Amino acid sequence: MTTRIADAQNFLDINGLNSIRQDAKTGDSAGKKEALEQAAKQFEAIFMQMLMKSMRKAQAVLEADSPLNSESTKFYRDMHDQQMSLELSNNGALGLAPLIVRQLGGDTENFTPHTILRSDGNLDSRGSVRISEPSLISANSLVKDSSADQDPSKDRQTNGSIAAQAANMLQSPTFTEPKDFVSALTADAKRVQDKINVPFEVVIAQAALETGWGQKIIKTNTGESSNNLFNIKADSRWTGEKVHKETLEFEDGAMVKKREPFRVYESIGQSVNDYLNLLTKSERYQGALEKSTDVEQFLHNLQSAGYATDPNYAKKILGTLRTVTGLLNK
Repeated sequence: MTTRIADAQNFLDINGLNSIRQDAKTGDSAGKKEALEQAAKQFEAIFMQMLMKSMRKAQAVLEADSPLNSESTKFYRDMHDQQMSLELSNNGALGLAPLIVRQLGGDTENFTPHTILRSDGNLDSRGSVRISEPSLISANSLVKDSSADQDPSKDRQTNGSIAAQAANMLQSPTFTEPKDFVSALTADAKRVQDKINVPFEVVIAQAALETGWGQKIIKTNTGESSNNLFNIKADSRWTGEKVHKETLEFEDGAMVKKREPFRVYESIGQSVNDYLNLLTKSERYQGALEKSTDVEQFLHNLQSAGYATDPNYAKKILGTLRTVTGLLNK
C-alpha cells in the first residue's frame, strides 16, 4: 500500500491517485489515515499550482520578446511547475494539508499545523498574534494581553499602542468586495464632485482602476497601507512620507518596468484631498477641469495631460465606471 501511495507523488501518475482512492475505501484505519493525508497533500498541490500559474500569467507581458517564449518551452515549464507544486506540498510549504486532514478526519484535539511549528514572523516574543492586514474593527474589540507577570505601567503603554493601532485600522480599511470599496469612498468622492464638478462615480471608478477595487493599494515597507488611492507619485513637491515600488510605464508604445516613489497618506480621506489639490493646483490639468461635467472629455483630457502613460487609461476608467454605476443602482 505504501508503494502505491508513493506513486501519487508524481503529479502525472494517475495510477497513484487511483491508489489513494482504493486505500481510502478498502484499507484499515492506518491505511485510510495515510490515504487522507496524501489526498490532502494533493489538494494543497493543486492550490499551489494555481498560485504558480497566476504568477506565470503576471509575467507573460514581460516574456513577449523573449527568445525562450515558445509553446514547447511553456509545455515543459508547466510540467515542472506541476511537479514542483507537489514537492512543495509534501514539504508542508503552505500548511493547508494538515488543516484538511483535521477537517475531514475529525481529529480536533491536540492539533498544531506544521506552519505554527516554524517561526513565520507572525508571533511576538510573548506569543501574541500581530495584526498585519487589519479589517474594520473598533478599539473595544481588541483583546487585552493577560500575562500574569505584566507590570501595570506596561499595561497602560500597551493599551495606548492598541488604541493607536485601532485608530490606524479605521483610517486604513480593507475591502473584500467592490461594493465595499464603492461604499467606503462615496462620501469623499462627493466632496470632489462639489469642488470641481467631476461626477463622484468617476472619482470612484478612477480609484478602483488604480487600486484594483482597493485590493492592490501600495503597501509601505512595514506592510501597512499607503492609502494612496490614485497612485500619485512623490515628486520634489511632496514633503511627506513616501515608499518606492516597481511599476510598469508606457514609453514609446512599449511597457517598461521602473521603480518610482509614491506618496503615503494617513487616511483615504487625506488621499482624496491630495487628489483634489493635484487637479486644482496643477496647471496642466486645467484643460481637463474645464470639461469636468463631460465625463469622456474629462478623462481623455486627463490622460492627454499626462496623468497616466497607459494609452487606454481613459477607456479603462469608462469601463470601470459602468461597474460602479451598476453597484450604486443595486
